[in-house]
Amino acid sequence: MTAPLRGPGLDRLREVAEVDFDPWIEHQPIRLLGADDLAARLADMSADLLVCEADECKGPVFEQPLRAVASTRGDPTNVDVTGATAAGIPVLHAPGRNADGVAEMAVALMLAVNRFVLLGDRDMRAGTVFTDTIPYQRYRAWQMAGRTVGLVGLGAVGRAAKWRFEGLGMKVIAHDPYQPDADCELDELLATADVVSMHAPVSPETAGMIGAEQFAAMRPGTIYVNTARAALHDTDALVEVLTSGHLGGAGLDHVQGEILPPDHPLTTLDNVVLTPHVGGATYDTEVNQTDMVVEDICRLLAGERPHRLANPEVWQ
Repeated sequence: MTAPLRGPGLDRLREVAEVDFDPWIEHQPIRLLGADDLAARLADMSADLLVCEADECKGPVFEQPLRAVASTRGDPTNVDVTGATAAGIPVLHAPGRNADGVAEMAVALMLAVNRFVLLGDRDMRAGTVFTDTIPYQRYRAWQMAGRTVGLVGLGAVGRAAKWRFEGLGMKVIAHDPYQPDADCELDELLATADVVSMHAPVSPETAGMIGAEQFAAMRPGTIYVNTARAALHDTDALVEVLTSGHLGGAGLDHVQGEILPPDHPLTTLDNVVLTPHVGGATYDTEVNQTDMVVEDICRLLAGERPHRLANPEVWQ
């Protein structure tokens, strides 16, 4: 097991298997294994189950006599699922493992942007609270209660975000062509929402779905929140509408390539709050993913079909 696991599920796994637990995230600097190194390690241990999160799982890994590979990701992107399928190896995964954590981050970013949390903190630390204006002048904002938030994507994270926004007294509308209870077309959502919050997966259908035309269609002063992936929007177009003042602000938990150059326009805008892709970085996420993959490993060992199979045709 090279994935970070935690909680009662880990104890349960130790009851049914001999466990070698060496999570990548505990190494400093972090250690990610390529496919050759991972395969060699599996061979040295004579392992027949692999639980991973970020290691490269393809090619030589599938030449090992594995009964299953479990990726603790919602979408097992570190695993060559096609290769595993060809080798007859079931791939388990953990959909929705971080839904609550990411939903909380979406709410946090919205509030931080709307209430100027970072700017107020900066003033307090720098001793610039009272200048030519007072804070009450600089940092007035509309409260979120009574406002409308539009969710683009109503999967596990979108649904976890929905009730949290509702708990703030907000009206929630949603666009998702694959969820029958999503109640808006995208153009209607963009024209109506005071906050647009992105929760869609990246696919050929959704990549770049929010571009210059879509940003222009948003209401003046709209707050844009993206705790999913930066590939969902055109970053240059986002910078333009933030710089022009058409958008009220943006909260982003992801950028392309994971880091920004220090002189990137997004780092210079006071109406932008940036976090380094940590929406799902909670200990609870580790507990959740452990429970999910261990439940399915136990089912597999008992000869029962796992609940969360990325390649169900292997089981059939």
